[in-house]
Amino acid sequence: MAVALTVLLPLQAQKTTTGEASADKSFEIAKNLEIFASVYKTLHFNYVDDVNPGKTMKVAIDAMLASLDPYTNYYPESSMEDVKLQMLGEYGGIGALIHQNGRFVYVAEPYEGLPAQLAGLRAGDKITAINGESTEGKSNSDVSEALRGQSGTDVTVTVERQGKTITKKITRKEIKLKPVPYYGMVGGGRYGYIKLNEFTQGAAQEVRNALLDMRKQNKEMQGLIIDLRGNGGGLMNEAVDIVNLFVKKGELVVETKGKIATKNLKSYTRQGPVDLELPVAVLIDGYSASASEIVSGSLQDFDRAVIIGSRSFGKGLVQNILPLTYNSQMKITVSKYYIPSGRCIQAIDYGHRDEYGRAVKVPDSLKTAFLTRNGRTVYDGFGIEPDVEVEPEYMSALCEELSRKFLVFDYATEYAYKHDSIAPAGKFTIDDALYADFCQYLKNKNLAYSTYTEKAIEELRKVAKEERYLEAIEPQLEAMQKKFEADKKADMERCRQEVSEMLKSEILSRYYYERGRIEGMISDDPEVLKALEILGNRSEYDKLLNAGSRLGKWNTPGKF
Repeated sequence: MAVALTVLLPLQAQKTTTGEASADKSFEIAKNLEIFASVYKTLHFNYVDDVNPGKTMKVAIDAMLASLDPYTNYYPESSMEDVKLQMLGEYGGIGALIHQNGRFVYVAEPYEGLPAQLAGLRAGDKITAINGESTEGKSNSDVSEALRGQSGTDVTVTVERQGKTITKKITRKEIKLKPVPYYGMVGGGRYGYIKLNEFTQGAAQEVRNALLDMRKQNKEMQGLIIDLRGNGGGLMNEAVDIVNLFVKKGELVVETKGKIATKNLKSYTRQGPVDLELPVAVLIDGYSASASEIVSGSLQDFDRAVIIGSRSFGKGLVQNILPLTYNSQMKITVSKYYIPSGRCIQAIDYGHRDEYGRAVKVPDSLKTAFLTRNGRTVYDGFGIEPDVEVEPEYMSALCEELSRKFLVFDYATEYAYKHDSIAPAGKFTIDDALYADFCQYLKNKNLAYSTYTEKAIEELRKVAKEERYLEAIEPQLEAMQKKFEADKKADMERCRQEVSEMLKSEILSRYYYERGRIEGMISDDPEVLKALEILGNRSEYDKLLNAGSRLGKWNTPGKF
C-alpha cells in the first residue's frame, strides 16, 4: 500500500501542476486580450489624427505573427483571392504577370490563352489606368489587386504601347495556373522532361498525364527528369501522389508531428506505381521548398532517384488554413514533417533568435545522420543535399544592371514589334547580328554599374582610411580602379554567353510564352545536361544510388 501511495502522489501532483499551468495560460491569454482591446480603443479615441481601424489591426496582427515564422499569416476577407492562388493555383483575374518600373506597372507576360492575351495585351504594355483611374505611382500590389476580382466581372484596362493609348474591356475569369507548363523529350528524344512549377490541386495528375503521354509517344524512353527548381511547394497530398508514381503502394512518404496529437498524420502511397524501374533524376535548387523537398527527399530516401543541383531551401513546416470570424482566414504552422528515413529537413529554428532578433539556422552540432533504404547517409536540419551538386551560376554585375534597368526586357519588346515571327523555340538562337544589335541599343542607355571587385576596393579604401593606411596604399588602389574601369568596356564580350541567355529567354517569351521559354532554354541548361549525362550512364546512376549499401538497409520506413 505504501508503494502504491508513493507512485500515486507524484502523478497526482503532476496532474495538478499541469492543470494549474493550463489555468495560468488561460488567464494570461484573457488578460492580454483585454489589455490589447484597451490599447486599441484608447488609440482610436485619443490619437491626434484619424486612424484606419482595419489597417491598424492588420499591422498589429502582422507584427505579432512576424515574431513566429514567415509562413503564419492572416488574410482578411479582401485577400481571399490570394488564399485561392496559394492553395489551388486559382484566382479571379485577367491572367498576366506584371512588374513595376519607375512610376508605372507594365505587363511582363500575359498567360497564353487567357483573357489578357486574348484581349491583345502584350508584354511591355505600360498600364496607365484601370477602370479610368490612373495607375501612376501605384505599386505592383495595388495594380494587381485592381486587376483581380470575381470571375465574370469586367475591368477596363488602359495601356500605352509605342506612344499609342489602347483601352481594352476585359472580362475576368477564374485563372487556373498550370502546374506543368511544359513537358517533352530531350537528349535526342531518349529522355523525358517535366517542369513542375507548383503543387496546387491536380499537380500530381498533370505529372502523371505528362509521363504517360511521353511513354506512349516514345516506347523506348530511357529516363525521366523532373524539374523542381524554383518550386516553393504547395499541397502535401500532391507531393505524396507524385512520389507514388515511382514507388509501390503502401510506402510511408511523409509523417507530420505537431502540438495536437490528433492532427498528426502519416501519408502513405495509395495506388500502384506507374513505373518502378525507369531511371529518374530530380533537379532542385535553393528555391525548391516544402512539397518539392518531400518529393526530392522521399525519392532520395527510397533510393529511387538521383537528386541533382544545389541544396534545397529547408522548409519542413506544415501549414493549415483555418477560418476566423468575418470571413477572414489564417494560415498557421501546425506541425513539422518527416520523410521516409525519419529526418526533418527544416533548416531554420524560428523558436530561437540571435541578438538582432533574427531566426537562427540549425547548428551543425545538432544535425543527425539517417540512412536511405540502401544505406546511404543523409542528414536532417538543412534541406535536401543533392547526390550530384552543380555549382549555381551567379549573375554578373553587368547582367544585374541589365535586369535592374529592364534593358533586356525593353529590347525584347522592341524586337517583337519589328519581327512578326522567329524560329521555333527549340531552334531559336542569339546570332552575331542580333547580339551586335543589342550592343548598339545599349549605347544610348545609362549602363553605369560597379563590379563586385570595384565595390570591394571601395570597401577596402574605407577600412584603410579608418586604420590610417589609406595614404600609403591609395596609389595602388587608384591604379586598380582604373584598370577595372577599362576592363568593364569588354564586359559585353566577356559576359556574352550570360547576356545571350537572358536575351534568348526574354525574346522567346514574346512569341511562345512560358512554354516556349522553357523549351528553348533546356538545351543549354547545366543541370539538365548533367542529368542527361548521369541518366545516359546506367552504371554511374546505379552506383550513386547504392553508394552506402555496405552499411545495411532498412525494410520499413525509418528502421534500419
